Formats: sequence, structure tokens, C-alpha cells
Amino acid sequence: MMDWSDRHCRYFWRLLTRQALLYTEMVTTGALIHGDTERFLRYNACEHPVALQLGGSDAQELARCAAFAQQWGYDEVNLNCGCPSDRVQSGLFGACLMAEPERVAQGVAAMRDACDLPVTVKHRIGIDDMESYDELAHFVGTIADAGCDVFIVHARKAWLSGLSPKENREIPPLNYPWVYRLKQDFAHLTIVINGGIQTLQDCQTHLQHVDGVMLGREAYQNPWLLAQVDTTLYGASDAPCATRGDVIKALVPYIEKQMRDGANLNHITRHILGLYQGVPGARKFRRHLSENAYRANANSTVLLHAQQLVDELTAAAQLTHRQEISPV
Repeated sequence: MMDWSDRHCRYFWRLLTRQALLYTEMVTTGALIHGDTERFLRYNACEHPVALQLGGSDAQELARCAAFAQQWGYDEVNLNCGCPSDRVQSGLFGACLMAEPERVAQGVAAMRDACDLPVTVKHRIGIDDMESYDELAHFVGTIADAGCDVFIVHARKAWLSGLSPKENREIPPLNYPWVYRLKQDFAHLTIVINGGIQTLQDCQTHLQHVDGVMLGREAYQNPWLLAQVDTTLYGASDAPCATRGDVIKALVPYIEKQMRDGANLNHITRHILGLYQGVPGARKFRRHLSENAYRANANSTVLLHAQQLVDELTAAAQLTHRQEISPV
């Protein structure tokens, strides 16, 4: 979720679900060690539980960054072995690490020695010419022997040449049975499934076979889905916000504070464009934010006006519906 699940996005998601574990966008070890560490690691206290996802392959650097995760109060540190972009391949991290399970195991062991947090791994079911389940099982088993007991498995292969990152999220076929089989063969491990999951009914189906479900693109593009997670999957009695309007009401003071601290409005609103997906006026909501949130004088009233546009169209649609069903 590079460039997507930043701290503004995660604050927004936390208004929709109290229970789900949130993940940062992948941050490279080099950026943390040699860049603006505070900018990459800061988050809002309400985000807990929240995991820091790392990209890297050098055991000493991974250990140092795992220690950062503990110092900053994260709840988990995750090593990404699934991202297929050219940028991560050139840095020897992401999906290309599936070809080097021993290197990943060394990194995991170093991370576990450096912190007391759960150390987890996210990966694909294979890359390039890795065609067999046995190769996947070897990858998981090797890393499990290093002390990792949580694996988040994107149920697609990744082709490191010939497909773009976007194509790698869509073209390689999903293979859920291999992920289910991992749980059968490694019953002592926590296996979380990822990839192509679009509904909470899908989540419930997968949870009959594995321990957890990770949502990615669907949670970003249709975020209101998260508003039912706590009640449907965790058995909570209510959700943090009962309506989309409640979400916007809760966002306004956050936006105002962040803008006082130097953030631009569109840095925040770009993450909520899908909030009204499937609702009359959703297109106007997106368009109003896209056209106005970037302006120099933009503030929270832009968001409130976008909400007003939706409310007006929703009210008009409801009125039309009542007229259509009224007896003559």
C-alpha cells in the first residue's frame, strides 16, 4: 500500500473500525536509517493496533529498524516479501526475497533479537518460475524455523519481469487453496489470507480455513466496508461511526489541526474519495474534493460542501422513490 496507507489514511480508517489491525505503507530500511525517521514513523495514538511494515534485506538494518518500531510504540513489525515493483527489486527487497528464504530467515531472526514485538512476514505464493506448492512450503518453513509465526499470504504469484505492479495485483490467478493448505500443513502458525477479497462475506468464507484476512485495495477504494468489520467479524455491539456523516464530522477537527501543523487539505481528503461509493452523489463528492481540496485557500469547508452535495442528491432520490411508490 505504498503511497496509500499513510497516517492520514490510517486515522480515517480508525474512524470506521476500532478492532482491525492497521498497517503502515512499506517503509524501506534505508529511508528510516538515513532519512527523516520521524516523518516516516510518526502516527496518531488512536491508530493502535498498528503495525510498521518494512522493506529491506540486510539483517543488521532490519534489526535496527525493528528496534525503532518498538521505541515508537508500534504493535507489530512486518517484513514485506510481496511487493513486485522495479524499485524494490533493485534494492533487493519485496517479492524477490521469495527466492532467498535463508536471507529472509536471517533478517527475521535479527529483528526478533532486536525487539519484543511480534515479527511477521507478508509474501506471495511464489514468483516467476516458482511453480510448486512445495517451494512455497519451503519458504514458510524456513522462516518459521527462525521464529516467525505469522504469515500474511497474498494468494497470487508475482512476475518480476513482464508485468507492472498493477498487473501483478490483477493478472496472476488467485490460488486460495494453496493458502488453505499452508494452514493445514503448518497448523501451529497463524496464516492470514490476502488478495482479491471484496466483501465481508468473502472474509467469513476464508475464516473457515485460515486465521485472518487482510484487506487492501478494497478497503481503500470502498472504505465504508470497514464500518461493518467490528460488528460482523469481531462481534462488537456497535461501530465507531454509524453514518458517513458521522465520519466527516469526526474528520473536521482532525483536518483543522493537521492544517495548522502544515498539512494540505488534499493530503487528507485524497484518502476518503471512496467514502460514498455506491451512494447517489458519490461522483459529485469525489469531483468536488478532487477539484477544490488542492487549492491554496482550501480548508475543511470544502469537505463539508462535498458532503452537502451528497446529502442533497440523496434526499432528492428518496423523495422520488416515495413518490413512485405512493398510491394513486
